[in-house]
Parts: sequence; C-alpha cells; structure tokens
Amino acid sequence: MNSKKVFTVKIEDTIAVVTFDAVGEVMNTWTDDAFQSFNEVLDSIEREETIKGALFISGKPQTFLAGANLKMVEYMDEKEQRRVGNLFHSSFDRLAALPIPTVAAINGHCLGGGLEFALACTARIAQESKTTIIGLPEVNVGLIPGAGGTQRLPRLIGYPAIDLILTGSFLKARKAYDLNIVDKVIDGDSDLLQESKSFLQDIISGKVALSRPDHDFSRIDEIVEKACQDFLRSTRGRELPAQMAAMKSIREGLKVTLKEGLKIEKEIVRHVSLSKEAKGCINTFFLKTTTDKPKGLMTKGFEPKKLTRAAVLGFGTMGRGITIDILRNTNMQVIVKDIPEALEPGKAFIRKILDGMAAKKKLKTPVDELMNRLTVVADYTDDFRDVDIVVEAVFEDITVKEQVYRELCSVVEDDCLIASNTSSLSIDTMAPFVTHPKRFAGLHFFSPVWMMQLVEIVRGTQTSQATIDNLLNFAAAIRKRPLVCRDNPGFVVNAMLFPYLLNALQYIEEGNSIDKVDGAVTSFGMPVGPIRLTDDVGIDVPYKVFVGMGVKQATLENVVNDGWLGLKKSGKGFFLPDGSVDPKVLPLIAKRETKERTVEEIQEGLLEALVKVARDLLDRNVVDDPRMIDVGMIWGTGFPADRGGPLKWADLTGLSEKLYGNTFY
Repeated sequence: MNSKKVFTVKIEDTIAVVTFDAVGEVMNTWTDDAFQSFNEVLDSIEREETIKGALFISGKPQTFLAGANLKMVEYMDEKEQRRVGNLFHSSFDRLAALPIPTVAAINGHCLGGGLEFALACTARIAQESKTTIIGLPEVNVGLIPGAGGTQRLPRLIGYPAIDLILTGSFLKARKAYDLNIVDKVIDGDSDLLQESKSFLQDIISGKVALSRPDHDFSRIDEIVEKACQDFLRSTRGRELPAQMAAMKSIREGLKVTLKEGLKIEKEIVRHVSLSKEAKGCINTFFLKTTTDKPKGLMTKGFEPKKLTRAAVLGFGTMGRGITIDILRNTNMQVIVKDIPEALEPGKAFIRKILDGMAAKKKLKTPVDELMNRLTVVADYTDDFRDVDIVVEAVFEDITVKEQVYRELCSVVEDDCLIASNTSSLSIDTMAPFVTHPKRFAGLHFFSPVWMMQLVEIVRGTQTSQATIDNLLNFAAAIRKRPLVCRDNPGFVVNAMLFPYLLNALQYIEEGNSIDKVDGAVTSFGMPVGPIRLTDDVGIDVPYKVFVGMGVKQATLENVVNDGWLGLKKSGKGFFLPDGSVDPKVLPLIAKRETKERTVEEIQEGLLEALVKVARDLLDRNVVDDPRMIDVGMIWGTGFPADRGGPLKWADLTGLSEKLYGNTFY
C-alpha cells in the first residue's frame, strides 16, 4: 500500500519549497506516512545538485506541526518505541546534515516534534498570529522532548531552555524571537511564503548572518539541580518521571558532543515513554480533548435553545459562583433571587472576585459592564417571564425545594430550562415539583465554581434528551467540562468519594495516624488527603450524607456530636491552624483492632475502594463510559493527571484485571 503524500516539494529558483499537509486532519502530526513522505522529499533534495536552499512550510493556515501523533505513542511496546525513536532521530539528523541552508516557516502550532523538526533546520521564521504558539510541551503528557529537543534547544538558547522544557511552556512568536528560538518574526498580514523565501535567499547570499553564540554549560549540574528542587517543591516531593528524565537528559547530554547527547536523550526517552505515568498522562490528554468542547457531546444535528437571559435562585456560596461564571463567560443577562439581606453581600462578593480577575487580566469585559448585566431581586418579578434557563442553588432541604419549584413554575415559560445544583437530593424526587419535568435536570457544580472546571449534568427519569443537549450547550457557554450521568445518590464524583472516605476513616481507627493516611494520598498525587478534605468541607457534611445512606460511621458521629465541625466551620476540627493534627480530637476517634498499614497499602486500598464504586456505577448504567468517571475524578477532585484517572490507573497497574478479569478501557 502506498503511503500518503504528506510532504511535497517544488523547485523555485534553486530553492526547494517543501509543503507539508496531513490531508483530512485538523493538525499536522508525525506519523509513519509523514516520515516516509518526509524522507522521500529529502531523497529528492539530496539528488538535485542545483538546489541551494530548502524551505519547509505548512499547507494548513493555522498550524505548522503539532508533534508526534499521541495515538501512535499510547500503546507502543519497547520494540515499537525503539523503531519510532530511531525514525525521529535519523530523519531529523538527516535534515540537520543537509549541505544547504534550510528554513522552517512557522505559522500556527509549532509544538513538540514540530519544534524539534524546526530546530534541526538552519533557521526559523515565524508569523505572528493568535494561533502561533511555539514550545516543547511533552512533559504535560508524561513524555520528554525525544527527537533532539533536550539537546538542540539548550545549545541554541542556553539555560532558559531548562525552564521551557521543565514546564512545557508555550511561547508566542515575538517571545520566541526574544529568546532566539526563531530568527525572524513577521506580522500576520505578511506573505509568509514570500518573506521566508527572501529570508532564505539572504542566508544563502550571506546577507544575513545568523547569531549562534557558544553557551557556557560549566554550571549545568548546579542549574539543573536547582530546577529540580524548585519543581519538587511545587509537587510536594513527587518525582514525576517525565520532568526528572528531562533534567537527566539535559544534565548529561550537555556535557558531551551533540551526537553523543542525542544518543543519551534517545535512551532516556525510551524508558519514559513506556512508563505507566506516560500512558496515564496521554489518557488524561485524550479525556481533555473529548470534553474540551461540550457541544461535541450533543446529539448530532441538534439545534440548541438560544440563551439570552439566565436566572439563579439562591445567592449563597454556590449561587454566587454560578453567577460569576455566567457573567464572565457569556453575554447573558442574569437575575438572582434570594432573601433581601442576601442580595447586597452577594453583589459585593461577586464584584470582589471579578475585580481580582480583572487585576490579573483574566477578563475581556470591564467589571462595571459585567455588573450592569446583573439584577438582584427578592421576589419573582416580570424579569422571570423571558428567562431561558434557571439554575436553582437554594438550601438543601426537600420542603424548601418544593416551595421554590412550585413558585418558579408559575412565572417562567413552559420551555424554560430548569436545573438544580443539588449535591445530595435526588433529581427524580424533585421532578414532580416541576411542571413539564422533561425540561428538568441536575446541574451539579463544584466549589469554588469559578475555579473548578467540572459540572455534572444529571439526567432524571423524565429528563428529555433535548434538555441534556441544551445543558451541554450551556456548559459550553460558561466554559465547563461536563460529565453526563443518570440520577444516583452522590451522582458520580461524590458517590466515588464516600467509600474512599470510609476507608480512610477505617485506617485511622485501626491506629494509623492521620498524617500517615493523608500523606499517603498526597504522595500519590491528590491535592489534599481525605481527612483534610473532610475538615475543609465541614465534618458534618459527610456525616449527614452517611446518616442519609444508613451508614454508621462512629468517628464522624463522635466528632460531630462533640461540636467539632471543622476548623473553618466551627473553629474545631481534625487540624489546628498551623496544619498539624489537633491532639484533642484523637480521643474522639473510634477504636478498631490495631492494624498498621504501609503507605503503599493505604494507596492501594483507597484506589480499590474507588474502582469498586466505579464498577457499580457502570453496571447500573449511572454512566455509560468509564472515561467519564475518570473525567469526574480528575477535574472534580484533582486526581493526578499522570495517573490518567482511577480506572485507567487500575488498568495500568493490573488492579482491574485482578478484581474483574478484564480492563475498563
């Protein structure tokens, strides 16, 4: 079978103009077809003696080259990794060895293997645009720049390359020029092809002398060690394989020749790309792309309801957060209803948060203009007559909810979408309070709303598909990452956390210290431990949930009954203000038979608790796709991205095979 012609060459006045375009793909990426086509082009350039220079330019208007195709990387074994690694290195080494000047004409995304390709060229020219971003983001998907990036970039720009590689940062064209990554920048209205040909001609003629200073790497050990320590502080001591390997490749490779350094990089990247953390990171990347655009999850061909006016019921913590996100991300008018004494404090809080965002240049619209779109009322005014969507965020009491919905449905139109932000009440239990319940669903946000990406869209028995699709459209409008599920106690995320917390409490009741249990979880990569999380949200919150579920948890019962509701809520909890465990709470911990557990046993036990709940959620069709559970845990609880979600991590570690004889993915 013939390969697809990704690279094509045309000779123009002794210059080889090479255009690359992965036809039918949104992005140009490196695939087997791309490499075969690229090497065929190099064959023709090497044969043609009249060629004095070569220019490489994308056939896509908004992307140069986005690097390796991650689908090719995700499932490769060691043999395949060696083949692909050799393919990258041999191809780019061959490009770098051409006896003629070569120029990469960069427009749009130039990332990872795309930038490494450009670094193998003699020079680089970049066009300024909104889509032109340049960088080596491999560490963000659990990999390292493995096609020369850890060697060629530092040799080109010196020590600043270390931070760029370690953080996986993106640069605009002008910043890349300032760092000497690109040699010339042109504005967005210029003709990139003509400007690049002229630039190449100037290099050929000697009119342009490229600046390539020799960098002194005598302090490489010291600089890399400091970078590693800074990174470890940011991860609370977690040695993520990709970042550590990137630093190792730079440290060792810059002490030898480029040829020897490239060999070192090739061997190091082999181990990293085969790691479980790399597979986990790649899975997280695909989960992100799947949910980045909620409209893509809508029924094909569905035309969503136009949303121009929204209402929020309740001006407490959640209502304020929901209002902030609607105001800052849409052009909708927002009406908020609550008791009179809640209105002005709510407005003041919203302005404070928006002012903070404006100070950090995170708002496109002036705060006053946003606030002018907000109306606060204590009664159902005529403003509710033309509301398109209502998000209810009132007190979690079923009698209060019933009254609110009865009143609301008497003033809004029959086609107005109605969604509840409840975290503990059943959508099906509340649906009878709503006229035309097919328009009613759950819309469960996470706190603080303006900082948390996830929203659970909860389908009740009577909820129509059109309502789900319209809520996906609303999620897209307010820039949320959606998880669609069916009605279930705790929906998905909280349902996963209940047994996780129960196991953690069991471990401390067995005599394992709170610091040990929480420390095992944070060293795994979670942002906070389960006991700290309980204290932060209020110890009475999970206690009430467990009571409602008919679950007796002796420690929580003892603590709550003694008035210990959490440091933030009552001034008394599991922890003191300095972060240490309050010794006065220890006598309230219920005692079980002592069983000392290792950190690894604690981690494995808590992961197993998550996986067993997930299996149940899938078996009962609360969710249809295991990926959605991982989406919920990564963006709802901070489950570490390099693990890929609890179900992906269970697959990678063999836990799912051990428990069920098969994998989730």
